[in-house]
Formats: sequence, structure tokens, C-alpha cells
Amino acid sequence: MAEVTGGRDPRANNFGSLRLLFATLVILAHAPELVDGNRSRELLTQAFGTLSLGEIAVDGFFLVSGYLITASYRAKRSFADYLMRRALRIYPAFVVASLLCIAVVAPLGGGDLAAASPLEALARLSLLLMPVVPGTFAGLPYPLLNGSMWTIPCEFGCYLLLGLVGTARALRRRGRYLGLLTGLGILLALRWLYLPIGHPGDALGSLSEMIRLTFVFCCGGAFRLFADRITYTRRGAGLAALLLVPLLFSRPLAEPAFALLGGYLIFWFAFAVRPNALSRATAQIDPSYGLYLYAWPLQNLLIARIPGISPWAVAALALGAAMPLGLLSWFLIERPMLRFRAGTGAAASPEPGPIPAARPALSA
Repeated sequence: MAEVTGGRDPRANNFGSLRLLFATLVILAHAPELVDGNRSRELLTQAFGTLSLGEIAVDGFFLVSGYLITASYRAKRSFADYLMRRALRIYPAFVVASLLCIAVVAPLGGGDLAAASPLEALARLSLLLMPVVPGTFAGLPYPLLNGSMWTIPCEFGCYLLLGLVGTARALRRRGRYLGLLTGLGILLALRWLYLPIGHPGDALGSLSEMIRLTFVFCCGGAFRLFADRITYTRRGAGLAALLLVPLLFSRPLAEPAFALLGGYLIFWFAFAVRPNALSRATAQIDPSYGLYLYAWPLQNLLIARIPGISPWAVAALALGAAMPLGLLSWFLIERPMLRFRAGTGAAASPEPGPIPAARPALSA
């Protein structure tokens, strides 16, 4: 892969900035939908009538995840090592956030803890499913304790699929990987004909969204596997943007177009643009996962407690409150888990982690 490094460390990149940007876009997209119960005031939907800022963010997160996790898998010592890395990166912060949502957010949101089943809660934690407490946020357009968490099992499913693909040597034989990506592209097209779009609350809706996110994740993996054949240039980025904009007006084409052309733009910015101050600051600190975990319940709490609050106030206040929680999650939970995995007390760099994502019922 040709990278414009300008003499800098080739490991330097803008992934930190991208993760925080995508997390912020998720919050910005959710705010009007959580207030209104629809996307009438969502900014990108108003512009294109197809994808929302949340969907753009979700696809961006899964593209980056596909790229980084593919690289992580290829550097593994064994499949068990790979799986342990992924589990330690995703489970601890998820479990802590879920328990805090049950113990703190649910009572504040009118939930009935006495009606909650401990066994169900334990099962949901083990399966990476969003926590449920009856009565929480009743009366709000989206009465979910933490609706954003629905994407976490989808992402872990992508990790497992990548492991199977690697076991089949498709990560070393690029023709096989292209065959997999072509098959997923066909499933994505069939999804529009036979499956519900943006409704993960039932079995068919969940299958539909899993197809969508797996396709995007594997597109990110393709950018990694074909890195030696991709050159990231300013001219290429301009051409990708010119081709992408008109395709964003087509609902069936917008998603695959963003996965491919938007993917080029994302990785161009990550590798070919000199790392900015935020990216340098997040080279050792990654609050994006925690920011994602805590933004939804904070937004719904604001809507429940402050009648008539504007969506933009919800977005700003939730971002301001969730950022410190994201930092606490990193320093108290995520980084110690990286050290535990490495078996050393040395400072750990952020490893590719769970990718924040928007709830399809809102923005997908």
C-alpha cells in the first residue's frame, strides 16, 4: 500500500480521530430521533433521503474494525489467542456498562428492578445483548435502556466469521476472500427484496442487519488484504467523493457505495493525511467505546427529565457527559484488560475494539 508519510512514523494514523468523529455523529444522529420518534430532523436524511449520519458512522466504524481486526488476526499466535484478545476487548466494558444501566439508569428512567429477572440479565450479558428492565423510559419514543448495544453481538459475530475465514485460509488466498465478499454482496441485494430494512427487533430484522454489517466489515478487511495494491492520493479521494455523492441519493446503492468509495476516503484520511493533534492524543487513549456505551442512556435520561428539550441540547449535553465516562472506561477497565492480556504492566496502546454503532431502527 502506498502511503503518504512525509518521513513520519508509518504506524502513525488518524484512526483515533475517526473513531471519535463517528461516535459524535452517532450521538448527533440519535438526538432528533430519540426526541421526535422519527428522522424528520436528522441532518443527513434531510439532505439525501437515504442514509443518516448514524448509518454513515456505523459503516465507518465497521470498515475500520474490519481493517484493523483483519490485521490483528493475521498477527495472532493461535486462534485461541485471537479469540481471547477479542473477548477481553469487548466483554469487560460491556458488562460494566450494562450493570450500571440496570442499577443506576433504569431506576432513574422509571424502570422496575423488582420485575427484572437476574437469570435473564445474566444470559443477556453472556450473549452481549442489551440490558432490559421493565418500565424503563416508558412513554418515550424509544423506551430502551441502551438501544445502541444491539450492534455488539453483530460485531462479535463478525469476529467469529473472520476466524472461520482465516481457518479456511481465505485471508492468505485473496481470490477466496473476493468470493466471500461477492456472496455477501449478493445477500445484501437479496436483503432489499426479501428482508425488512432497519428493524433488528425481530429474527428477520436481525438477520437483515447482520448481513448489512458483515458486508461492510468484510469490505474493511478487503482494504487490508489488498493494501499492497491500493494507493491513497488526494486525487483519488476527490474522485471517490465525486462518485459517492450522487450514489447517496439511491437507497439501494447508498450503502455499498459508501462501503467502497467511503471506505477509500476513510483509509485515505487515516493513512495519507498527516496525523492531527487529536489522533496523536488518542494514540494511547481510546475513549470511543465508552463514549458509545454511555451516550444512549444519557440522551434518554435528558429527554425524560427535561420536557421540551431540543435535540441539539440533548446531543451537546450527552456528549459532554459521556466523554468523561468514556475516559473512565478506558483507564479503569479497557486498558487494564489490555495489560492483563499482554501479561505486563507496560502501557498498552489502544487495540481495535468494539465499534460504536447506531441503532438501525433509528438510523439504519
